[in-house]
Amino acid sequence: MSRSSGGGIAVGRRKPEAMGAASPLTVVDLFSGAGGLSEGFRQAGFNVIAGSDNDPDALATFSTNFPEARAILGDIRLESVKERILEVSRQATVLVGGPPCQAFSQVRNHTRMIDDPRNSLYREFVDTLRVALPPAFVMENVTGMDQMGVREQILADLSLDGEYDVQSQVVDAADFGVPQTRKRLLFLGVRRNSELTVPVITGTGATNSMVLARFTGERRPRYQLVIQQNLLSMRIAEALADGADLTAVTASQAISDLANLPVGNRRDEMACDELPEPSSAYQKLMRAGSDDKLFNLQVPRLNKDTELRLHGIPQGGNHRDLDEELLGRYLTGKRWGQDNGSGRLSRKHFYAYRRLHPHLWAWTLNTKADCVYHYEIPRALSVREMARLQSFPDRFIFTTDHRRGPIEGRHDGGPAHSRYRQVGNAVPPLLAKCVAQSLLFTLNASREQDRIRLKVG
Repeated sequence: MSRSSGGGIAVGRRKPEAMGAASPLTVVDLFSGAGGLSEGFRQAGFNVIAGSDNDPDALATFSTNFPEARAILGDIRLESVKERILEVSRQATVLVGGPPCQAFSQVRNHTRMIDDPRNSLYREFVDTLRVALPPAFVMENVTGMDQMGVREQILADLSLDGEYDVQSQVVDAADFGVPQTRKRLLFLGVRRNSELTVPVITGTGATNSMVLARFTGERRPRYQLVIQQNLLSMRIAEALADGADLTAVTASQAISDLANLPVGNRRDEMACDELPEPSSAYQKLMRAGSDDKLFNLQVPRLNKDTELRLHGIPQGGNHRDLDEELLGRYLTGKRWGQDNGSGRLSRKHFYAYRRLHPHLWAWTLNTKADCVYHYEIPRALSVREMARLQSFPDRFIFTTDHRRGPIEGRHDGGPAHSRYRQVGNAVPPLLAKCVAQSLLFTLNASREQDRIRLKVG
């Protein structure tokens, strides 16, 4: 495989072909993880033909849920892996991915982002795009890129010297029916000479309509929704309170049917008929197509100190709501975890004592099981409940590579942690579906124009 002097792959230009009405719209997912982007595109009607990742556990989940797709395991920077990725990427209608970008310091040291060796995975996404030249692409990433002022650099890199029209925007998953606020920076591009138009992704505006405010002065603080006084906010509030409305979804509307999972539950599956009837349209949506079993139901054990603290935190609350006697490092005399020597909770614990509010969406989930606790019961969430808050349907099963022990690309922590990590790192499928539907409209419009031209000709 030959490379150009600038680090890219030297290839000839792929001409944009007319997309025949019968040809499927296909997706290749780079840095796919478990497959959140792929799931959204599949729900929108695209055919997922391949996914690639260096994490064998995440790719095992992708392979389980996309058996029709090619799962490519390995580091994209390796020539043998890159060749397999390029082979399928040339067949893609849309190339999608969220390459990890470790370095934002180029703003200060005047090194372009794509040239920083810490961003080599981002460079590989751009290289793959340059070779495959699909009609459209989507790249998503954290909004931290904006804070360091590199958005214009990325737009320039992804345009490939004018090959693509590229637009960027920040979106919040809760504005697209996901029961979680999660901001992502999206870059959408279409071939400039393909007569396609870059779509703008438009949400409901739910996240700007209300806030969860903390009120003090009573026996203990409480949290309550405060709604902006305008017509849109009032409509969003009505939708949020209506379990039959999917416009905006609360934590309880997402997971209340799983509330009876016990602390320390080791049973990872159950028959669906053991569940209560769905109490919201969102629960019905998530259960659709899940056959007769539900998976990923194990719940972490809870030590006595954590249980005592959770009883002292109201719905929607956090460490700020703990009484003084609950701020000690060890409450019941049993020593666990790291001790900072102060006898009190350290700053790192402040992110571990947060309870959902039942009448609002969740805050942004991370990769740890203790990043969120149930709004009603003093316990952590199962992987399935976190997947619900990410908008993964119940038929989507999280698993790990069957091989044991350290293997190339595997993260430390064991299978249980890997499943939480996969969920926490994913793009919410309902957000991805909205992006895919916007591209689908653009691509289908182009197909119709091609059909008319062929008929006239």
